[in-house]
Amino acid sequence: MKHVQELTADKNSLESYLKGQTWLQLNESIKAIEIPGDGNMNFTIRIKTSDRSFIIKQSRNYVEKYPQVPAPEERALREAEFYQMVAEHESLSRQMPQLKGVDKANHVLNLEDLGDGVDYTFLYQKGNSISDSDLEQIMSFIAELHRNVNTKTTQTRLPNVEMRKLNHEHIFIYPYLDNNGLDLDDILPGLKAVGKSFKQDENLKRKVEVLGERYLKDGNTLLHGDYFPGSWLKTGGGIKIIDPEFCFFGEVEFEIGVTLAHLKLADQPETLIKKALGYYKEHSAIDESLCRQFMAVEILRRILGLAQLPLSINLNKRESLLEQARAILTTASAGN
Repeated sequence: MKHVQELTADKNSLESYLKGQTWLQLNESIKAIEIPGDGNMNFTIRIKTSDRSFIIKQSRNYVEKYPQVPAPEERALREAEFYQMVAEHESLSRQMPQLKGVDKANHVLNLEDLGDGVDYTFLYQKGNSISDSDLEQIMSFIAELHRNVNTKTTQTRLPNVEMRKLNHEHIFIYPYLDNNGLDLDDILPGLKAVGKSFKQDENLKRKVEVLGERYLKDGNTLLHGDYFPGSWLKTGGGIKIIDPEFCFFGEVEFEIGVTLAHLKLADQPETLIKKALGYYKEHSAIDESLCRQFMAVEILRRILGLAQLPLSINLNKRESLLEQARAILTTASAGN
């Protein structure tokens, strides 16, 4: 079994490690160590020296925020592969952090520091909305990714099977288990009773299972894999897209379904959600029915599953979204 050096925020040990990787010069020292954001999955820190800064990200064999949850420890290497594929397309790569180095043995990435940006999770708070121009840029980026990196344009494949298995469990299975260890009333009083009918709906669960099987199959298009407000960063240099560790070649309808789900969870106007889909369709084709089904599954899992969001919507609104999701899935034709 290989030994992996688990990084910490200890200045001396970090300097030793970084110099060993030649990511710090021998006469260079760390002036400050910071946490750059509220990431869940990985150990991520900002390194500052006297004249520069960069980001170090290490993936462990567990989720950083939830150490009791196992996770594929090589996921950072899959993220690196994504950056390397996108680097061939300047219009895409300039909207993402530059990959400066990879330590494959210890699953560590050296990434460009994008500065003190703020992600778009502020949208989940009551009264906040996304501007048309920001939304257009976010949807145009993902459409351009799908159009430019697919099985017609590259021989490279990025299956990312282990991360897909992890995501599959949390999207398509975990929310529907009776005894999954999550007390929904701890999240919002009354949510447990609301969720009960969804856990007991066998027709709904069959539809979810079919979509889960589609998710696990290889598709034709490189997906970011987790395209939601936490992966969109507003910086001094414009909007940047981060954290593609769930990337894989799949169906674009999953990707855009997830995005639309989060706009609904953030209580954005329906007109804006239609605009988001319209902006995407200006650049790339999509099966809207399948997209809506994946949107429904994402709504269900984010309200009833482990990966909770800082939502401001009340119990009635959550129940309404859940019922909308159920209606979409249970009325969908078997062929889609």
